[in-house]
This record gives sequence, C-alpha cells and structure tokens, in this order.
Amino acid sequence: MRPKSAEVRTVVLLSLGFGLVGIDRFLISTLYPVIARDLRLNYGDIGLITGALAIAWGISALFMGNLSDRIGRRRVLTISLIVFSLLIGASGLATGLLTLIAVRVVMGFADGAYTPVSIAGTLAASPAGRRGLNIGIQQMMLPLFGLGLAPLFVAGVLRFIEWRLVFLIFVIPGLLLAFYVWRTIPSGAASSNPEPRQSWSDWKTVLSFSNVRVAALLMLCWLTCLITTSAFMPNYLVDHLKLRPEQMGVVMSAIGLGATVGTLLLPWLSDKVGRKPVMALSSIGVLVALLLLVNTGDSVVILFTFLFLVHFFNNALIALTVGPLCIEAVPASLMATASGLVIAVGELFGGGLAPVIVGRVAQRFGIEHVLWLPIVVMGAGFLLCLAIKNSQLGAPLAAEQA
Repeated sequence: MRPKSAEVRTVVLLSLGFGLVGIDRFLISTLYPVIARDLRLNYGDIGLITGALAIAWGISALFMGNLSDRIGRRRVLTISLIVFSLLIGASGLATGLLTLIAVRVVMGFADGAYTPVSIAGTLAASPAGRRGLNIGIQQMMLPLFGLGLAPLFVAGVLRFIEWRLVFLIFVIPGLLLAFYVWRTIPSGAASSNPEPRQSWSDWKTVLSFSNVRVAALLMLCWLTCLITTSAFMPNYLVDHLKLRPEQMGVVMSAIGLGATVGTLLLPWLSDKVGRKPVMALSSIGVLVALLLLVNTGDSVVILFTFLFLVHFFNNALIALTVGPLCIEAVPASLMATASGLVIAVGELFGGGLAPVIVGRVAQRFGIEHVLWLPIVVMGAGFLLCLAIKNSQLGAPLAAEQA
C-alpha cells in the first residue's frame, strides 16, 4: 500500500470508528427526557449514568493506551469496536437505573480503549505537516455523529419507534467497521524495544514532560464543559426554558455541528500558527459563549448560535489536547500512553465527577444552574493554556510506528 493511500485509509477508518464512539456515548443524551419518564430517573440519576461511563472510559484509556504501545493497535481497536457495537444495542434493554449504569460502564471500557489508540494510530499515519488536519478530521467525527446528527435523527425516529429500538440501529455498522479495521490496520506492536516495559514506568516517563502534565489538567476543564452541556442541556431546554422536544433537538444539534466545524478548522490552523495561541484564544471563546448562553431566553436561534460557539472552540481544544499537544511531547513508542493518561485524568474528573456534582446541584437547586461549573473551569483552562510550551511545528515523531 502506498504511503498516501495508507494514510487516507487509516484516517477514514479510524474516523468512522470515532464517529461510532460518539453515537455510543451521546445518543442517550437526546433520549434522556424520554428515558427519564419511562424509567423514572431524576437529574441525579442522569449525572450518575453519565459519570459512570466517563469513569470507566478514563480507566480503560489509561491502561489500554499503554497496552497498545506494547502489543500493537489492531487487536485493541478491533475488540473495542466489537464490544461497544454490541453494547450500544444492549442499552435499549435496560429496565432501570442499575442495569443502565451496568451497560454504560462496560461500554465505557470499550470506548475508552478505542480512543487513545485511534488517536495514536491517526497521528502515526500522518506526515508532520498534516497532523493537526488529520487529527481534526478524526476527532470531528465524534461530535458530528454523536452530537450533531444523532439529535436530529432521534427527533425524527421517535415519532415512529420507541426509544429502546433506536439503539439497535447501530449494531451492524459497528461490526462491519471492526472487520475492515482488522483487515487494514497493521498488527505489529508499536515498540521495537525488546526490553519488557511496565505501565507504571511508562506513565512516569510521559509525566516527566511539561506539556503532558498541562494537557491532563486542561482535559479536565474541556470535558467538564462537554459532558455537562451535552448531558444536561436537553433537560435544561425542556424543563427550564420549556422548549418542545423538536425545538430541543434543533438546539442540541448545535453542539455537534459547532464541534465538527471547530475540530476541523482550528487544529488545521494550529499547524500554521502553533498550538498555544490557538488554544488560548479558543478557551476565551468558550468562556464568552457560555456567559452569553446562560443569560439567553427561549429563542431557538440565539440558543443554537451560542451553543454552536461553545463547542466550536471547546471540541477543538479537546482534539488538540489529546492529540498533538501531548503526543508531540513524548517519544513515538509512548504516543497512546500519553494520550491515554491525559484522557484518563479528563474523564475521571471532568467526565466522571463533574456530571455527578452538576446532577446533585440541579436536583437540589434547579436545572437552571448547570452551566456555572463549566464557566468556572473554562476560566481556569485559559490560565493553564498560558503554561503550554510550544512544540516545533512539523517536527518528526521520534520514530514512526507500524
């Protein structure tokens, strides 16, 4: 396979897989108002379900990212695709809070295994001048599928089928994708070093790099914003602003559409002007848009616009943080380890703890207060961006990997 052809095929397959991860994770968000009525869930329960998946995702990313650096990417990618394709269908079989949490936890382990390995695979297949562009393409598929198209799809199909059947639609596409990933992605281990390696030693090594430490804290901020807005905005719009379900679906699609455009354009721009200036300005953009959003009434157009801007900047920050910012700082044999560690910190605290806190706040004080936590952490995120050390644009990775 020619290098350009291998690059295109790898990026396309890993991007489609990440789109399925997006559906896996966020399809349920748009369904929460319906599921909550059927299974008698409250805001605190929604926070627990969301947080449980994120915690499993973070733990899995930490260990499976490191494992793939030692045994190779193909097995990890294929098995994770098969598992979460089957489990997305199982979400529709839940009969109560505990069974839904159990399914989402196992799904989180599969999604978390796929994420850092696919990021490392995308960057390993990319020439230096297209790392930002290619990681933007790969990362944009999660918001495009999970947060952009899924809300519109759900708003349409719920008029014809019950919510349990919606999950089953995506099982077969996921299994087909797993087959093609097995056929396409190289099977060799990422490292040619014959010496045995320990996970703890690898984590200690990647944490010795300043940008990895900063990236881990930044990921906590970005995921707090992403998970809080995606999980609680449907109820915020329906219960607080009294929008109709179809209006809510339109507004929620702004998350995915804004994230898709931003994740494609801003990492590409960072290839030209540097990671640090793009990330610092983007964090200001999220903060301003959130402040405008929290003071907006029930206008669908204005809500759509501000929510679009929040995720235009925020998802670009996520892509740059788990991709070029941390991976360009470490040896090539530790790419997935670095990305997995950064994802783990973000998921365990920003994705796991934050929605539980917000859910309790919403249950006790009202759903209208859910946006204040992301506002606070985005201010902290801007200050952390100032500590980023600019990497050398276009610098080769330490060693290209199979």
